[in-house]
Amino acid sequence: MDEVDVNLNPKVGCMWMKRGDQAAVETPGTNEKRYLAGSIHWRTGTVLRTEGRPKEGRTAALFCRHLDDLRRAFRQYKVIHVICDNVGTHTAEGSKLVWAYLAEWGHRVKVHDLPKYAPDTNSIERVWWRLHEAVTRNHRCRTMDELLDLTFDWFEAHGPFRVRSKVYCETPRK
Repeated sequence: MDEVDVNLNPKVGCMWMKRGDQAAVETPGTNEKRYLAGSIHWRTGTVLRTEGRPKEGRTAALFCRHLDDLRRAFRQYKVIHVICDNVGTHTAEGSKLVWAYLAEWGHRVKVHDLPKYAPDTNSIERVWWRLHEAVTRNHRCRTMDELLDLTFDWFEAHGPFRVRSKVYCETPRK
């Protein structure tokens, strides 16, 4: 599980163009942001996502709403294990809202923390990287709704995603 930001001001990156031409990347001026919380199912590679509300950042409220979405999506499981980075908004120690949520739903939702900064161990990070490469980098969208439509269309067209990585295949050193 992790969050990604989708910005109306595009990220600038490499792109193809004719030799001698310079592509223009327009920006609307005032940046507008939305956050998506997402989890990748380890068996199917399906990405389950929760859209942040306008002017809502990477908050504990977004995290708890995402956990609710996971509970609804996986009603058939007795326990849902959520692996996420060790950000304060994801931990009961860092947020009273998460603490209260886990006090109520801890029998169904177990949160496991990764090390503080370990993007190689979080499979959803590769999905976010591919999203930025395909959609949010050098985009020409004028409105946030247009950009979000492109983003959700991309998810529908490109899933499921691979979860496997060499990080999970390595045997630990003694």
